[in-house]
Order: sequence, then structure tokens, then C-alpha cells
Amino acid sequence: MNIFCCKQLRVFFYAIFIAMLAACTTVREEPKLSSPTTSDNVIHTSDIDRAAIRLQLGISYLQQDQTATALKELNNAIAINPNMVDAYAVRALVYMQTNEPSLAEQDFLKVNDMAPNNSDYKNNYAWCLCMNGREKQAMEMFNQVVSDRTYTQPVKAFNNAGLCSLKMKNDTLAENYFMQSIRLDANNPTTNLNLARLSYKKQDWTHAEFYINRIVKTDQVTPEILWLAIKISNKLKDQAAESSLAIQLRRRFPDSAEHELLQRGAFDD
Repeated sequence: MNIFCCKQLRVFFYAIFIAMLAACTTVREEPKLSSPTTSDNVIHTSDIDRAAIRLQLGISYLQQDQTATALKELNNAIAINPNMVDAYAVRALVYMQTNEPSLAEQDFLKVNDMAPNNSDYKNNYAWCLCMNGREKQAMEMFNQVVSDRTYTQPVKAFNNAGLCSLKMKNDTLAENYFMQSIRLDANNPTTNLNLARLSYKKQDWTHAEFYINRIVKTDQVTPEILWLAIKISNKLKDQAAESSLAIQLRRRFPDSAEHELLQRGAFDD
């Protein structure tokens, strides 16, 4: 798998978690479920609410990389409410994370049957296709998503289409998608990182610095972002910026792989 795309996978999952959490039903504290044979078997929570609780738990466990437990909770949600489309959609993400693409696709197809006009689900399915060597089919689906004027997260879809284009080794097409994304949200950290990387790859150090600086100035800095910023400053021979960024990396992420690269001066690794 293209390493450029691979590094984006965790960001992609995180974005989906946020969308799913916003879409899911707000639920109360989990009730104590009684056995059907007990006398106190009066449960004031509907099956829909019980399934929603299991869905929330599944999302929470998946965010913590506890995929086995997440899968158990999602299966519970589906058993309680077989019509809960979000549960199938999140379970598909679990199967993607556990490298079970055929099972993921089964759930995505189920989701598509249940909610054929939901572009967020289509975007996730397209990413699944792209990650499993079906880039052409994925791009067709991404284009359907970005053409949907009612879709509320086009920036995410443009970014995913750009990453899929990179996987197809089409940097020009990737840049086109990323630029469409940046026009919609100039400060989106994922888009700016994608464009910074692509500019660095093209040895366009000035634009690479422009895009990476938009992220460095925020609170969303990671070791990877700082390291890329350091490498860009090194290429521009901006010793003051390079030194300042290096101090940040040493102070904030001393145990990171990027800090080890800095110590070795491995700017071209």
C-alpha cells in the first residue's frame, strides 16, 4: 500500500468517528438489563435506545483500537435492532481496520441498500474500495459523492479522492482534488498536510512551507508534521525556523521516531 495513503488511515477513521458520534442517537446512561424471566423485567428503554447504546460503546472501543470488543458491541446492536444502518456502517470500519475487506464490503453493500442516498456512507465505501486495489471503482464513487450538493462533508471526500489518486500514482489528479478541498476550507489541517507533502515531493519548497505553516501554528501538531516542517526549513536553508521547530520536536515528542531521525540528521529518509 502507498505509504502516503497509509499514514492517512488513522486520520480518516478519526474523522468518521466524529461524524458517526454526531449522527447517532443521544442516549442516556446504560440501563441495567434484566433477564426476561425475572419479576423486575420492566425495561423503560426501547430496543432502539438499547441498540444505540451498544453502537456508542462499539464506536468508543474502536476509537481505543479494541476492535474485538467493538465488534462484539456492534453485533449486539445489530441483534437488537437489525435496521440500525449506523451499526453496519461502523462494523464495516472495524472490518477495514482488522483487514477483512470482504466482510467490510458486505456491510457497506448492506448500508448502501438501506441508505442509497447517503453520501457519507458512500464516501466510506469508496475509501474501502480504494484501500483494497479497486481504485477505479472508488474514484467513480468519490465523484458521485463530491457531486452531491447536499453533502455536508465535501472536504473529507475531496481529500480521500486525492489520496486515492496518489495511490494510482496520479499526482496531478491528486493535487486537483486537494485544491478543491482547500477552496472549501483553507485551514483544514488534513488538506494542508496533503498539499505540503505533495509540494515537498515536487521539490516546491516555498508552497510546502506555506501549507505546513498553516498547521504548525495550530494545536494539531504531531511529530510527523513537525518533522516535515523541519525538513522543509532545511531545504530552504532557513536555519532559524529549522532550529525553532527542532526545539519543539525535542521538547514535545522526545520518544518519537521523528525525533530519532532528527538526531541522526536523516533529512532525506
